[in-house]
Amino acid sequence: MSEFSVQDRQFMQRALDLAAKGEYSTAPNPAVGCVLVKDGKIVGEGFHFKAGQPHAERVALAEAGERAKGATAYVTLEPCAHYGRTPPCASGLIEASVTKVLAAVQDPNPQVAGKGLRMLAEAGIESAVGLLEESAEKLNKGFFKRMRQGVPFVQLKLAMSLDGRTALANGESKWLTSTASRSDVQKMRAKSSALLSTSATVLADNPSLNVRWEDFPNDLKRVYAKQTVRQPVRVLLDSQHRIRPSHKLFKTTSPVWLVSSVERDISAFPDFCEQIILPKQNLLSELMFELGKRQINCLWVEAGANLAGSLIEQKLVDELIVYIAPKLLGEQARGLCRLPHLTRLADASLWRLDAFQQIGDDIKLIYTPKG
Repeated sequence: MSEFSVQDRQFMQRALDLAAKGEYSTAPNPAVGCVLVKDGKIVGEGFHFKAGQPHAERVALAEAGERAKGATAYVTLEPCAHYGRTPPCASGLIEASVTKVLAAVQDPNPQVAGKGLRMLAEAGIESAVGLLEESAEKLNKGFFKRMRQGVPFVQLKLAMSLDGRTALANGESKWLTSTASRSDVQKMRAKSSALLSTSATVLADNPSLNVRWEDFPNDLKRVYAKQTVRQPVRVLLDSQHRIRPSHKLFKTTSPVWLVSSVERDISAFPDFCEQIILPKQNLLSELMFELGKRQINCLWVEAGANLAGSLIEQKLVDELIVYIAPKLLGEQARGLCRLPHLTRLADASLWRLDAFQQIGDDIKLIYTPKG
């Protein structure tokens, strides 16, 4: 099947809307939705909420019961074909006697990667892939990148004034952006598997680097319970071992990974703290592969000009998330990021604007590397 109807698109969009409900809880698994349709009506639907819990297809099949027989399944990701913490979804669809499966995109996981579709075909079930594929990939961009390249999807958050400054010359930056922007940042943190920062940020601000429920968007509070919203792993570059157990970030029990090239004694740190020891040379790129091995899908970066510049220079950033406050700080204020000195504009790093919105009095811009 190469063409999809308007109705097909409507049902797949419903499946995508369901899948998005798992954005804050499914990692390292992808967010997946499923809708079962019979005689033009939805007879069962569901989404994957958390790793270890039933997948979207199983949830939808349980709701549909006997009505699943002869139905068409709209799934935002190819049904899995392997046993993990849950049984294969492809076999569940076969056992339920659905007649057709439409998948938005093929699963990049080597354990699946077409096997689910082959299982369905061998059972005589018609299937097709590619319906709203771009939207499905965008929903799980971190999962897709980790599966394909072995590294997380990196989002670098930057906040600046109209004149491109991040703080006054004396370091004061609280609060540069609006309450609405800070609430949006909490949402972005919650969507991420891990948050990367530096010991310099910890020493300067003594932050928790967690998702602050009091600042979490009110519309999402009405949908998600506090305990279901994921707290990202805090990953801290600490080459000089300046972070101490007394810092505020250890008052929140989500994992802390201290990254350095030299091992240190961390016996005085909480049990949820561990070390990642990597070679000093190419440390940032090595860290990305290490995070990929640790099943980090999306990495949210909040740090100063040095780390921001290094990540951009080494082409490790997939998205720039820029919040612009309607303020002017002057030429003595601190700059956005430190990059190598350029003598030609032709050598400047190029970015494409993908999205923008007004948040409170601020503007949020999302850029991806051009070319």
